Amino acid sequence: MTKRYDLAIRNARILDGSGADSFTGDVGVSADRIVAVGDLGGSSADREIDAKGLAVAPGFIDAHTHDDGAVLHGADCMHCKLSQGVTSVVIGNCGISLAPATMKKRPPPPLDLVGTESAWAFPTFADYAEQLRRTPPATNAYALVGHMSLRVVAMDHDVQRAATDKEAAQMQQRLTDSLDQGASGLSSGLWYPPSRHAPTSEVIAVAEGLRSRGGLYVTHMRDEADGVIDSIEETLKIGRDSGSAVVISHHKCTNPENFGRSTETLALIDRAAQAQTVDFDVYPYAASSTALLPDRLRDDMAVQISSSEPYPDMKGRMLADIAKEWGVDQVTAAHRLLPAAAIYFMMDEADVQRIIAHPRSMIGSDGLPSNDMPHPRLWGTFPRVLGHYSRDLRLLSLEQAVHKMTGLTAKVFGMVDRGAIRPGAYADLVLFDPETVIDTATFTAPIQPARGITEVWVNGVSSYIGGQGVTGAANGRLITRNKA
Repeated sequence: MTKRYDLAIRNARILDGSGADSFTGDVGVSADRIVAVGDLGGSSADREIDAKGLAVAPGFIDAHTHDDGAVLHGADCMHCKLSQGVTSVVIGNCGISLAPATMKKRPPPPLDLVGTESAWAFPTFADYAEQLRRTPPATNAYALVGHMSLRVVAMDHDVQRAATDKEAAQMQQRLTDSLDQGASGLSSGLWYPPSRHAPTSEVIAVAEGLRSRGGLYVTHMRDEADGVIDSIEETLKIGRDSGSAVVISHHKCTNPENFGRSTETLALIDRAAQAQTVDFDVYPYAASSTALLPDRLRDDMAVQISSSEPYPDMKGRMLADIAKEWGVDQVTAAHRLLPAAAIYFMMDEADVQRIIAHPRSMIGSDGLPSNDMPHPRLWGTFPRVLGHYSRDLRLLSLEQAVHKMTGLTAKVFGMVDRGAIRPGAYADLVLFDPETVIDTATFTAPIQPARGITEVWVNGVSSYIGGQGVTGAANGRLITRNKA
């Protein structure tokens, strides 16, 4: 009897997500699962694709996003991710999560990067999860609970101090409730003003809620510049003392005096990994992006404005040029532009490449969908790794690059049956041309879909077609750590 599938992708170069050598073969899909891989010549399908000359990989998993709001608002809002081959996003990073939190007034930066007070409408994580069920996202979503969000609510915005034991206990309880309702871990953003006064002991007290639930601790560390080593040590301590695995967010060494220190940081992480579970993500650019924070500016750091509420026409311009035009210094100009977001040119390319090449690194975009003129990483991260760093620079093989976007990320975050091409895995798939795939988004024209992405499927449903755009499908789901 001839086997029949809903979809058969034939004659493709199969990159199965494990990092193993690619091979030529077919992939058969029925409903939301991959059901067969190999020579499927004796089968038929409702839809047949001859993928000769193309590669098929598991849908890419974006290890670091701020898509908390974007996943709630339809396929068009996820065009930036689907067009890169991304089928799953990790939300709630850097201590910033829309749930569980409500705001009666505008949240302090950087919480406002995911929405002003009207967006903060989910008093419990169950409310957020229910919204995802009622209006399914265009990609899968894996959610972290933000320490900063918990902190602002528990402390009623009075965050320029350490939390009391009672406040920390409240945060821990809301974390454990969220984990029971479908969240997968805790994130922190200790570099940011709303969490800067949180001592290590406070974070450990909150993170203790991870222990019995097997949750993950993910952190934008306290310092990625002069104090980067101390910050890694603090991160490792929080993981040990809370009994949780650790992910260091967007690992980097910032400011010229710290260029090259990734040799130290990576060695420290490798030593620590012999005794505890620690991994990290990285984006493939030597510039960061977040809220415009005037007290973090330096004369030797170029800054580009990506959005400004009072001066929207300043998007895309360099802060130094704006300050000169206004006849003020950069700090004064920055205060005038607030609320605003910015791009900071603060890293060394050699460090970026060293971190990308490290076997523990996963790929994450850290893009900001709310920005008027976002960092190009929002649209370009994954094709940039495939095209620029793998194919052109040969920093890593295509198999290694795909592994950092799929199988490795799924393993670290505990995404069951994701990030793999094998029978039984979910049919999150991307078909692309390895010879032409490349990012087109730039710092001056950042909203540009990549080249070379042919088609993307989320849970077996075609969700993006190259040259046409999103299909309008919304077939994503909430993914919970270590649950099928």
